[in-house]
Amino acid sequence: MRIITLLYLLLNLLLITFAVSAQNAQPNVIVIVSNDQGYGDFSIHGNPILKTPNLDKLANEGVRLTDFHVDPTCSPTRAALMTGRYSARVGAWLTFAGRNHMYKEEVTMADVFKHNGYRTAIFGKWHLGDNYPFRPTDRGFDKSFIHAGGVAGEIPDYWQNDYFDDTYFDNGKPTKVSGYSTDIWFEQAKNFINEQQSKPFFIYLATNTPHGPFNVPNEFAEPYRKLGVPETRARFYGMINTIDNNVGKLRRFLEKNKLADDTLIIYLTDNGTTAGADGPNNGQITGGYNADMRGRKTSPFEGGHRAASFWHWPNGGLTGGKQYHHLTAHLDLLPTFVDMFNMQLPKPINFDGSSIKTILTGEFPLEQQNRTLVVHNQARFGSSLGDGSLVKYRDYAVMHNHWRLVDKQLFDLSNDPSQKNNLAKQHPDLMNQLSAYYENWWQDISQNERLSPTVLDTQHQPEVFLTAQAWKGDKATYDQSHVIAGVPNRGIWHVQVKTPGRYKITFARWPREANLGFNEGYVRAMNNPGLDPNFTLYQYKPKTLNIKSVFFKLNDKTIAKANVSHDKQTEVSFEFDLSTGLHTLEGVMQTNSGQLISAYYLYIKPSN
Repeated sequence: MRIITLLYLLLNLLLITFAVSAQNAQPNVIVIVSNDQGYGDFSIHGNPILKTPNLDKLANEGVRLTDFHVDPTCSPTRAALMTGRYSARVGAWLTFAGRNHMYKEEVTMADVFKHNGYRTAIFGKWHLGDNYPFRPTDRGFDKSFIHAGGVAGEIPDYWQNDYFDDTYFDNGKPTKVSGYSTDIWFEQAKNFINEQQSKPFFIYLATNTPHGPFNVPNEFAEPYRKLGVPETRARFYGMINTIDNNVGKLRRFLEKNKLADDTLIIYLTDNGTTAGADGPNNGQITGGYNADMRGRKTSPFEGGHRAASFWHWPNGGLTGGKQYHHLTAHLDLLPTFVDMFNMQLPKPINFDGSSIKTILTGEFPLEQQNRTLVVHNQARFGSSLGDGSLVKYRDYAVMHNHWRLVDKQLFDLSNDPSQKNNLAKQHPDLMNQLSAYYENWWQDISQNERLSPTVLDTQHQPEVFLTAQAWKGDKATYDQSHVIAGVPNRGIWHVQVKTPGRYKITFARWPREANLGFNEGYVRAMNNPGLDPNFTLYQYKPKTLNIKSVFFKLNDKTIAKANVSHDKQTEVSFEFDLSTGLHTLEGVMQTNSGQLISAYYLYIKPSN
């Protein structure tokens, strides 16, 4: 009898242990972020032309947050998403000039998932640094299959990438692929899932579409052309359809492999629309569709930062097509994961975001909301860049429930979703309250502002590759069109030397894979009908610079000079000792006419 009792107790203990284990089981997590798709670029959000059946299905079968916000531009959104902290607080408030680097001590979403036993992967767009210590593999990702920079055709990206049959970076190694970029990211994600055995997975799948260049297979754009949609928008909508198709394929793949019920899928957009609507960035929409919102990408008005947010997880109860209208943001994802999955942190984090677990489960009534958040846009391509420091009062919005303070104007979205009526004079007390909130917020997030330079640490990265996009200079030198056109800009690179010693420092007019000399021009072959003929990369006229010499400047002092002996010479190199600490580097190309232009490319590694 005693043996039977003991066996009964043991059985009950095993059942309890199994139940607790099942309750605390770690779900798989897939976060999908599209690039430049706005809130209005979904049929479920009322777009009268664009059809997004698979994304609509995801929203209708899951939970939808209708007042969800991100930053108005790419890198800041991704930094805040990765850390649960304001992008300006963590160092990434621009998309270039080294101001797209999260401070190296920040803990990322991938760090947290990895610390809790997950296999982690990123596919697509990173845009938070291409060198140590800012690469995905430095920030918690086991697998990284990405393009460089922010989009195909930017200076850090592999030369001539255009979304078709490109060369991407597989854990840093250039890898040639066949196919369209959106398809590649999703196929790589499925391959990664197939490789998983005992561990759950976290996948950050960030498409480069529908960001320009508006390159897309013709069969996706043609249906919209037939409806009379302008060419660029037809391509833009077609690019969104490539994402929509792949989301459907991914969900069917998960179902086939019996992973769908315990996989949390989240679909987000990263800022306001670009080609989905016409009109001034901060003004009312004059064409296209933007869900009755004012402003587009980069704007502090609602159309610049309200984003889609779809959550689906059957075993977690995130089903049924429920909609919640609470003020929420990208900052909330990481604290929500920590709360929802009972995760441990690698080290303490002071989140700016909050767990929205009770909102997602319908336990937090809207009438109890009393939240304030801030967004701002620091992008400044058309004006002097300076050192890229934060600028107070630049394109900011303070969001408080349904109220918006935008650059000293006050709007009530509950009665004025298009932000046409400035109510500042009617509500002076609220104006003062929200203005004071911004002042305190600014003081808080800007107090630790500093440079976040690339680190020369040979143990982690034997050779560093820097481009003009990372310059500190008066003007932004951003994409490969600027290189092709030979823009006469000047800029310096900041590097932090951790491994002192003698280095080989190489400057070039073109990247190595272009195999072009200093004084050779570039001709683009436009033989793919999927390429957008209106994109600047294809419109810029190539320019031969007639460079005769290159000066090496270290810490603003000319150290050495090398002549360009013939037109096909591809680079010049210098050897020099670099001490521990912060340094500035510049290669100054001098033309036959005496014009001085900074070299667009830098390669640096220890001397043999």
